[in-house]
Amino acid sequence: MILAGGMSTRLYPLTKEVPKPIVPVAGEPISGHVMRWLSSHGYDEVAINVFYLAEKVEAAFGDGSGFGVALHYLREPELTGSAGGLKQMEGWFDETFVVVGCDDLTNADIGGLVRFHKERKALATIGLLEVEDVDQYGVVLLDRDGRITGFQEKPPKGTEQSKLANTGIYVFEPAIFDRIPAKTFYDFGKQVFPELLADGLPFYGMQLHGAYWRDVGTPEEYRRANADVLTGAVRITGERATGVPPSAQVERDAEIAGAVRVGERVRIGAGARIVGPSVVGDDAVVGAGALVERTIVWNGARIGAGAVLRDAIVGERYAVADGARLDGAIVANEPEAVSR
Repeated sequence: MILAGGMSTRLYPLTKEVPKPIVPVAGEPISGHVMRWLSSHGYDEVAINVFYLAEKVEAAFGDGSGFGVALHYLREPELTGSAGGLKQMEGWFDETFVVVGCDDLTNADIGGLVRFHKERKALATIGLLEVEDVDQYGVVLLDRDGRITGFQEKPPKGTEQSKLANTGIYVFEPAIFDRIPAKTFYDFGKQVFPELLADGLPFYGMQLHGAYWRDVGTPEEYRRANADVLTGAVRITGERATGVPPSAQVERDAEIAGAVRVGERVRIGAGARIVGPSVVGDDAVVGAGALVERTIVWNGARIGAGAVLRDAIVGERYAVADGARLDGAIVANEPEAVSR
């Protein structure tokens, strides 16, 4: 199951009109990357819970076949938390299963994690990654056998008791549903996991050695994830990481330098420069003489003539004025007001 019910407020204003599962990373919705990764490990039946702008998620992914899976939707009328959303799929999972976040870019070996889980006859297992700066993550403490002995939530630097961060990649047995009450808001990190620990149940963590993982839920991590794909720090499954497609119109004296991904039907004007690592989304327009450097431009955006963008993120269908300068800025359209 892909957990996708959240509002992704940390990426505002980008996600005010675009739901978290379809936030683009190197030209493809982040949950599309997740599905291709799951499919590459043999997971072809995937459920996803949707809430905010659910119809846009369903329109983007359809039945999932374009991403190598059969996709089943749980449309939640109200948010019920990470565990509460899973609870509503009780009965659909009748054997060992995997739960992942919708905004996790990773190449982790799920098969190895599941084998570890089964060898220890675990009820729940968390995939862990060693990170240098843990103050933005939930930290997990283990004993020598990999059994979880404690947690720290975003410990200040110097107070951490472990460098192992919770990746949000979980393996469960169906008996986990007995630990989640129905029809109530319930969270894995705040309720289910501490209760498993307190009751001494078989609850484990496994370090995902050598894996790449990044939660793209903040602007900083989102920028890094795009750059990592463009520069080859992580290889994505089934999608083009860089380059210019035949459908793009690029004027002869325009320049594209470095690790750049240009989307379909993009138009790049005379004298414009795109300097990587940068992404220009589908149907975007870059005006004459504009500079787009280390910048992510979402689908349908318009970059005005002579505009200068460095380290910026431009939201879907946003229009940057001629001659504008954006340095480190994040700009996006606000939802249209609804008259009553």
